[in-house]
Amino acid sequence: MLARAIVAALTTVACTAVAAPAVAADPAYDVLVFSKTAGFRHDSIAAGVQAVRDLGAANNFTVTATEDATAFTAANLARFETVVFLNTTGDVLDANQQSAFEAYVRGGGGFTGVHAAADTEYDWPFYGQLVGAWFASHPAVQQATVKVEDRAHAATAHLPQSWPRTDEWYDYRTNARSTAHVLATLDESSYSGGTMGADHPHAWCKTLDSGRSFYTGGGHTQSAYSEPAFRAHLLGGIRYTAKRTHADCRSETGYTALYNGSTTGWSQAGPGAFTSTDATLTSTGGMGLYWYSAKQFTDYSLKLDWRLAGDDNTGVFLGFPPSSDPWSAVNNGYEIQIDATDAADRTTGSVYTFKAADIAARDAALNPPGEWNTYEIRVEGERLQVLLNGVKINDYTNTDPVRSLAGHIGIQNHGDGDEASFRNIRIKELGGPVGGTGPVVGLAGKCLDVSNGGSADGTKIQLWTCNGSGAQNWQISGQVWRNPQSNKCLDVAGGGTANGTKVQLWTCNGTGAQNWAAQAGGTVRNPQSGRCLDVSQNSSADGQQIHLWDCHTGANQQWRLP
Repeated sequence: MLARAIVAALTTVACTAVAAPAVAADPAYDVLVFSKTAGFRHDSIAAGVQAVRDLGAANNFTVTATEDATAFTAANLARFETVVFLNTTGDVLDANQQSAFEAYVRGGGGFTGVHAAADTEYDWPFYGQLVGAWFASHPAVQQATVKVEDRAHAATAHLPQSWPRTDEWYDYRTNARSTAHVLATLDESSYSGGTMGADHPHAWCKTLDSGRSFYTGGGHTQSAYSEPAFRAHLLGGIRYTAKRTHADCRSETGYTALYNGSTTGWSQAGPGAFTSTDATLTSTGGMGLYWYSAKQFTDYSLKLDWRLAGDDNTGVFLGFPPSSDPWSAVNNGYEIQIDATDAADRTTGSVYTFKAADIAARDAALNPPGEWNTYEIRVEGERLQVLLNGVKINDYTNTDPVRSLAGHIGIQNHGDGDEASFRNIRIKELGGPVGGTGPVVGLAGKCLDVSNGGSADGTKIQLWTCNGSGAQNWQISGQVWRNPQSNKCLDVAGGGTANGTKVQLWTCNGTGAQNWAAQAGGTVRNPQSGRCLDVSQNSSADGQQIHLWDCHTGANQQWRLP
């Protein structure tokens, strides 16, 4: 049965709370902690080393701590899944050691940088790329507010959106956002002396070839390492770089929040509901659909974070018309499934019943129940790509003339007994290709025409012998078809959805009545109604009315666009 809905209890974690441990113990691994200093020496190093040892004892990894740079050989580094640079300063590795460490990272090793790791190796370009940004300055130790942007990554999932704590707050020479995925920033209005402005990254992650990097600006004071929330933050970074948990750490800019605590623009279709607590949506009951009713989307990148509690089931729906019936999304749209134990064509990452995910790639990128995952669902025309934690696991092209990827998006609540949560639903519209300007040619080689070249709202749209006039000129941009002569748009009368609803000229207004999605088979679909642009009665006579009709492959629904 299509995606079961999710019910997940989420606890708001205070800034002093300990992060939830991994649901199952991580496979054992080894961590090297390196704390050599050639500049300022932090008196918190010993406390930091002990904190990592404590974390290892509780989370199934062994810790080797050293300040001896001769440990940086290919053979020795191969023993470790990740290396923690703990408040290192200055030039701490020679050329051969640098070469060995670079090869280790590029070959799949991990780097976990803490605080003054950014005050290290200024003359080594690879290290600058690895750490993400070099230290510039800092004000006095004081309390500040850390703003958590990504609450899915293991280093930050346990944190509230605003995390007040006391530390030494670094300014950096460059902004890491252009090359790394920012997990948290500093609110400079909450403390004195910050110099980076409104966008002040504080913790981030990234990949380099096959290796992973995590950096946090926290960790100056001895007391930091006794804070449960900071220790959990550090543990998440270690687990990520050691590849014991996965995340989408690609640089991310240009997204707009659809949900990050506010439910404005969302509607519930069908039974059940979603509650919103701690900027987290939790489903209950069903079967229903929580859908973003404020707008339809055509070409876009949709990202969202999700977590299952156990062997549960839900899905992300897209490409469906507005409806108070949740089955409309099932019957007219597409579902990106979330349920790792179902059949191949209906498991996590599948386009439900249409195309199975790449199971090997999916399994390698998937975090287990109890941990957060991130989807990117990318729609470009009728091509759909699904990425899980930054790894592409599905690539599907719609060829069904009755369906389209354009339309609304939503998340399903299927019923009692399934538990999951959603966070940080965000979208970046890609604009879509401009289809061009010119005639739209249909049945019998005749053209889509504005009756008598009119410009009044409600003017009939008809089939007519092609004549090169302005009445037959259409500017297609994304899903909007505009007649430049009248400066008005191709429109479904009254926003109707029934067979036979007339197509007319109307003032452009951005509604679903004016969205037209070209399909792979040559048909043109109105996503709001799910029906196609059709020549009435399959007649090629001049003046024949254009209307909506159930999509099929007949000649009276075939259109050639400019």
